[in-house]
Formats: sequence, C-alpha cells, structure tokens
Amino acid sequence: MGKELKFIITENSGDGIRRIILNRPEKRNALSNSLRKELFSCLEEADQEQEVRVIVISGAGTCFSSGYDLSSDVASDLPYHTGKTDGFWPRHVVEGAFRIWDLSKPVIAQVHGYCLAGGTELATACDLVYVAEDAEIGYPVVRSMSPPDNQFFPWLLGMRNAMEMMLTGQSISGKEAVEKGFANKCFKAKDLEKEVLSIAKRVAKVPSELQAINKRAVHRQMEIMGMRAGIRAGTEIQALAMHSKATRDHLKELSEGLTKALTKRDAKFGDYRTSKKKK
Repeated sequence: MGKELKFIITENSGDGIRRIILNRPEKRNALSNSLRKELFSCLEEADQEQEVRVIVISGAGTCFSSGYDLSSDVASDLPYHTGKTDGFWPRHVVEGAFRIWDLSKPVIAQVHGYCLAGGTELATACDLVYVAEDAEIGYPVVRSMSPPDNQFFPWLLGMRNAMEMMLTGQSISGKEAVEKGFANKCFKAKDLEKEVLSIAKRVAKVPSELQAINKRAVHRQMEIMGMRAGIRAGTEIQALAMHSKATRDHLKELSEGLTKALTKRDAKFGDYRTSKKKK
C-alpha cells in the first residue's frame, strides 16, 4: 500500500522498503517548493515509521529531476523555515540536504535520465546513489548564474574533476559518475529499479538502530574533515555570485522566457536541451 499526493507517490515494496517517487513527469520532476514540501514530509514520516528500514527516492517519467522549478517563486511557501536575508536560498537548500543527511534511516537515490542542478543536490544528499548507465548528470547553472547551492563536487569528485565540472558545466554519464565518485554503481536503464530494490533489501536486513549508528559513523568522519562546514561556507560564495552583472542579466532573461534563456545558455555548448539526443 502507498499514497499519492499532488507531486509525490509513496509505495511500500515489502521487506521494509519505502519508495518515494517524484511525480511531475510533465515538468521533468522540476523541484518546486510545493513538491519539496511533500518530499520532506514523506521522508520525515518514513523515518519515524518502525516498519520502514530503507527509503528509495526516484523520479516518474523520463528522468530523476531536471532541477529546481525556475518558473516558480522559490521565495514563497518554503517547506521549512529559513531566514530570508541576503543569500537565503543556498542556505535553505543546504539545510534541506542536511535534513536528509541526518535522517536515521538509509536513503537511496535511484537516478535515470536527467539529474541536473537541484536534482544533483537532492541525489547527493542521499546515502547511496545508483544510476542508469545513460543518465545525464550535471550542473549547467555554472555557465550563467552561480556555483551550486550545495557545493558537493570537491567532496565527491576530487579537485580536478570538480574543477572541470565547475568550469564547463558539462554533464557526465552514469558510467562516468561511478568512475568519478558521484555514484556507487551504474546499471542498464531497464535493470536499474530491480537492482536498486535488490540493494535496498540487503540494506534493510540490518536492524534500523544499527544502521542509524552506521550512518553516523561515516558522517562524523566527514564532518571532522570539514565537509559540513565547507558546504555551509559555500553558500556564501553562491550568494556572492548572484550580485554579478552576468547573473543579473541572466535572471532578466529567465523572467522574459525560461525556455529561450536556457536554450541560449546551452546552445554554444550543444548539450542539454540543445543536444540532438533528446531526453
């Protein structure tokens, strides 16, 4: 049994597995605040239910998520409180990532198709990430607006790979995502769900109270190395970029026409929405 909200579907797959499915396929699962509110509510509900031992997040339709919903007002109806002083959005996003990070139950991202911008930030907040071989993972926003709200690239990919992603905005495939450290494993698209559920079943065999400690053991080591502080510091860099002329010009273009502005951004690179390969 499960339930269907406006933008989220939840399902119980047996063996202690709770599936949370982003359900805006017509918008490539763009992360509006309304969707995010439902998502965080479902995550927190699953974390409190004794019968749930592992959570799997996936996307309906052609992709995991194309990123934040730039056609909506991100400042309104936030799913949880963040003070709205200068640079509030990256702080808000990072607070959300750590809300997922700090759940006691393991969370798995099942990624296919586009996993872009905010979609990458959602995936990286999860404990395990499994991707389709032909997934397309990237942060094209660095070309026209700012670095990521959640600056995870250096922590997951290392300095050189992170720098290439930041300076080009290019995407990587599922295979490359595993090679570079973004994801755990990749599978053929047709096998992804089956393989992820198989892994989730193994994770669910360990008692939840032990998994909570197992998660914390890894997190504390990353925190001692500075991951949480570094990502929080990155929010101030993102906020600084929003005051640049290039960003202000791009925001004006977005307000005048989202599709046209994003097509202009990527046309010179010939990728994402301007690629001959359709997603």
